[in-house]
Order: sequence, then structure tokens, then C-alpha cells
Amino acid sequence: MRQWLRRVKVWVKGERGLGVVESLAAVAVLGTAVVAFIIALSTGSIAVREVDQETMAQSLVRTQLEYTKNYPYNPAATTYPKAEAPEGYTISVEISSIPDTDTDIQKITVTISRDGEEILTAEDYKVNR
Repeated sequence: MRQWLRRVKVWVKGERGLGVVESLAAVAVLGTAVVAFIIALSTGSIAVREVDQETMAQSLVRTQLEYTKNYPYNPAATTYPKAEAPEGYTISVEISSIPDTDTDIQKITVTISRDGEEILTAEDYKVNR
């Protein structure tokens, strides 16, 4: 038993704590985990922002199309009044006639832009009823 205790004491005596290499390895592993976590958060944030922007653009397109369809029909119109857009968003409305049809149908093209960049374009038709 004494011999075993001597061996343990010698073995423990030779250990002086963590060395520089072990400390650097631990810091590198921890740093890698932190960087991966931060990258995941930023990627998620970008994705949420883009989805919010797309959802807002779709809502604005639907609102503008309904607003235009409910406005009184004007056969000579090239545009109709625009609905209000939140700050940073722009709504563009273009009206064109359909070739080889009667004058009671108009093609409505609505384009939503944010900060000068087109996000979404949708088309529909307005009929004189």
C-alpha cells in the first residue's frame, strides 16, 4: 500500500496544472463555439428581416390592387391614386389597355420598392362594371 501511495505522490507531484498548450486549445475551442453562435444569430436576423420585407411588400401590393379596383373606372387613365406606404417603401401604379379587346378592361401593374430597389411586382385587371 505504501508503495502505491508513493507512486501516486510522484505522479501528482509531477503535475503542475494546465500548460500553455492546453490553455490555448481550450480558448480556441471556446472561441470557435462563440463565433459559430454569433454567425448563426446574424444569419437568422438577416432571414427574418428579408421575410418581414417580403410580407410587407405583399400586403402593400394587395392593398394597392384593391384600392385601384374600388376606384371609379376611367377609360383614359394611365394611373390611379396610390395607397399610403410606410416610410422607405414606394408604390408605383401603371395602367395599360389590353390590345384587341374592348375599352372596358385595363391591366394594372403595381410595383413595390424599398429604398429605390424593386421588391415585388404584381399584375391584375380592372373591369368597367
